[in-house]
Amino acid sequence: MKTTHRRTLKTACAATMAAGLLAFGVSAASAHVNVNPDDPAAGGYTHLTFNVPNESETAKTSKLEVSLPTDTPFNSVSVKPVEGWTAELVTTTLPKPVTVAGATVTKAISSVVWTADAAHQIGQNEYQAFSISVGVLPDAGTTVTLPATQTYTDGTVVKWDEKTVKGQPEPEHPAPSFVTTASDEAAASATATASPSATPAPSAPSAPSAAASATSSDAGSAAGWFGLAAGLVGLAAGVTALVRTRSTKAK
Repeated sequence: MKTTHRRTLKTACAATMAAGLLAFGVSAASAHVNVNPDDPAAGGYTHLTFNVPNESETAKTSKLEVSLPTDTPFNSVSVKPVEGWTAELVTTTLPKPVTVAGATVTKAISSVVWTADAAHQIGQNEYQAFSISVGVLPDAGTTVTLPATQTYTDGTVVKWDEKTVKGQPEPEHPAPSFVTTASDEAAASATATASPSATPAPSAPSAPSAAASATSSDAGSAAGWFGLAAGLVGLAAGVTALVRTRSTKAK
């Protein structure tokens, strides 16, 4: 019991520490403009949500611009409305034609610009979420980088455009980015290959247990002995009656 109690306490402490570290990590990461895709599968469409915190102690965030890739452009971009903010889609001519989903694309939306009215600017200790729907996504394993520019009411401009390099410290202003995963079809095929369905062999009818057989045999033997005994008693009674009858006649 003592050992079990100690293990329970250790597990609880470890879980508490992990939760604390996770909360610290989320808090630290939330200080940056970041992006969260709801489905990064290659060849599909996804909703991208940009979380924008206000980091100034004296000014408010009044504008956000997000740049979209032109080397692997999206052929579809739409914006989710945000109360008090107007959104503008900027279209540009690509440096060279690109094939997207079997079609040749020469122009694409290269950026989205959100601008707030005075009543809806992002103040101190506040953040705002901006969402767009985009597609189609490039091949699996592609890092999609979406640099953002944040403008404050005092004229300060912060560019979130620094590249994050694996194994090196995170830059001061990392660019929002995500990595595409395997397409839904490829993922389904891989799952089917790794776990092929198999038809279970029909189970053989179960044989009666030894205990059941023994019980049945014993019951049959007992019934036989009781029948034999009853027959002998009946025979004895008949012989006795016959003897008595003959004795009476002889007198």
